[in-house]
Amino acid sequence: MLGLNLDSLPRTEISRMTRPITIAHVALLFCGAALHAQQPAAGTAPSAAAQQTESDEYTRYELLGPETASFKIFYEVTATTPGAKAYFNPIRKGSTASDEAVYDAMTGEPLHFEVVTGAEAAKDPLMAGADAGGNYIKVQLARPVPPEGQGRILIVKTYKDAKSYYREGETIVFNRSLGIRRNKVVLPAGYELVACNVPLASLVGAGWAHRHQLHECRCGRSAPHSAR
Repeated sequence: MLGLNLDSLPRTEISRMTRPITIAHVALLFCGAALHAQQPAAGTAPSAAAQQTESDEYTRYELLGPETASFKIFYEVTATTPGAKAYFNPIRKGSTASDEAVYDAMTGEPLHFEVVTGAEAAKDPLMAGADAGGNYIKVQLARPVPPEGQGRILIVKTYKDAKSYYREGETIVFNRSLGIRRNKVVLPAGYELVACNVPLASLVGAGWAHRHQLHECRCGRSAPHSAR
């Protein structure tokens, strides 16, 4: 199994993988936009004008068998809005979510959560701008976010999305827009990286002994760089 660490800036990423013996390829295509959040002034409860804020986000994608069009997501995030008792994580449109679970990062204990509509999420003062046509995972934090403090959580879910993860001839493609800077992709067993067009570190095999470094970034429809 192979892991890719992607510290992505707003750009497009394409990676390809082939089985060592058979002729099969994988391509990864990413378009990421940096997410900016600002922490409001410290206080014991969110103000009416406050909005949900977060920091230090990290996502690991584990690609499941290509025939499933599914991938597992491990999303770590730190809630930073003082006084917040809940955190809302949007479910991407076009994806079918399943096997959700949420944990408190400090204790490892599971947290209560529920899937709510955008209209329900907007009832929370921190989510006045929620997408009414979307759905959210509403997480009950283990404790209110303290002034100048934080609450870190881990959200686990599986997405089935044939538009993001699909076959294209002898190639399987992971085409996913990324909204945060730190990402890792774990490829299906038996695949290896052969090309990518953004900076990354790739680790292959037992103990992640084999490493590739790419230093040139190309965006849009540029031809990918190879790492063999």
